[in-house]
Amino acid sequence: MSSMNSILDAQRAPHRREPDPSHQDRCRDLRALKRLLTENSDAIIDAICQDYGNRSRHETAFAELIPALDTIQHTLGHVRGWMKVRRRKVDGMMFPGATNTVIPQPLGVVGLIMPWNFPVNLTFIQLASVFAAGNRAMVKMSENSVALSRLLIEIAPKYLPTEKLAFLEETGGVGIEFSKLPFDLIIFTGSGQTGRAVMASASENLTPVILELGGKSPAIIDPRYPMEKAVERIMFAKQFNAGQICTNVDYVFVGSNQVDEFSEAAKSWTSQHVPDIASNDYTSIIDDVAYERLMDTLQDATEKGATVVNLCGDQQPNPSERKIPLYLVLNTTGDMMIRKRETFGPLLMVLPYDDPGEVIEYVNDGPTPLALYPFTNDNALAERYISEIPSGGVTINDALLHVIQHDLPFGGQGHSGMGHYHGKEGFDACSKLRPIFHQTRFSGLKFLSPPYGKAASRVLDWLLKLKS
Repeated sequence: MSSMNSILDAQRAPHRREPDPSHQDRCRDLRALKRLLTENSDAIIDAICQDYGNRSRHETAFAELIPALDTIQHTLGHVRGWMKVRRRKVDGMMFPGATNTVIPQPLGVVGLIMPWNFPVNLTFIQLASVFAAGNRAMVKMSENSVALSRLLIEIAPKYLPTEKLAFLEETGGVGIEFSKLPFDLIIFTGSGQTGRAVMASASENLTPVILELGGKSPAIIDPRYPMEKAVERIMFAKQFNAGQICTNVDYVFVGSNQVDEFSEAAKSWTSQHVPDIASNDYTSIIDDVAYERLMDTLQDATEKGATVVNLCGDQQPNPSERKIPLYLVLNTTGDMMIRKRETFGPLLMVLPYDDPGEVIEYVNDGPTPLALYPFTNDNALAERYISEIPSGGVTINDALLHVIQHDLPFGGQGHSGMGHYHGKEGFDACSKLRPIFHQTRFSGLKFLSPPYGKAASRVLDWLLKLKS
């Protein structure tokens, strides 16, 4: 705790000396982040693979490094505009000549609490917003990202001083104490249970929080939508990172007379694209606890009467490598574990439906999902789902892709989180949007000074008529 306090003090002191870094300084910091990633990409990929046991190098490059670098480049191209003073309208006729402006100013020191599933993507995309807004950052890494944490702790000072950016390894109890520090903002990505604890700790210092928490995100296949295309896109998302993605398709609604068609198409896709789970292309489950949780979920569903379909044929789960085949789980009931909690793995529950109203009622009876995935060419139907099912974000006719759009805000709602980052919304979230009213030499309020007489009454009557 004392060392974390020391780092916080070491970051806060230069912030107070230079509370509003120039555009040039902010771009310098962003370019340093970019160099850190590009000059150490192989070491970063190796470290993440080591932390997972096996993580596809292609997935790490595609889902971690490329989005982070793209986001930094996008931010470099827009930060000057985001920093500009924003003109606002002056309300009323009592303030002739006055002006209103909003000035984005840095908050100070931001604490980032990172998950293990996309540790580079989430860290550096958030850091892009933090640095663009002129702040400093302390980053608490996951206990499942030991190799990556140690690598970043070693190499980061070569690019940015600790007074600007500091990484911390989770060695037990660090996260609890970290969330108690008096940051100017905390951004947390992880489970809802931990998110509540972070929010409670932050409240002691009245520290604002952005929470990205995940949840059970549904896909809905319109019976008129091409089944093969829907399956291809859903299964690609489900196998990616072995399903360990907060915005992944947790379950899918399929027309009640199309469940067999969906299952056969999923088997066909899997046989072509995931022929061998022992391959280095197929990612391991992160640790033994997660592996056992997923196996318990399958066993619970089987024992309670669900139909479990192994899409990988004869391939069986491998506990030593923590590899689990892709499974469909059909004929589920409300007392099964897979109905109650986020899967976060390569298990896909299939629910039959006959009417969109059934889908809307089912989803809305549970916690608000982080993502919603309607597959339909009927714009009116898509709009109905979007209008009537709250969610953090939406991708229509695919999955996950709204998350990697630089100019779309990303964040949850309700149980799936609060606040946004990415792009301009990320810059604004990491800034104090400071309102400034500039009065002129003349003030109309002079006519409303006490003691209130006929003149004041006439002015107020006039204003009331204008407003009516």
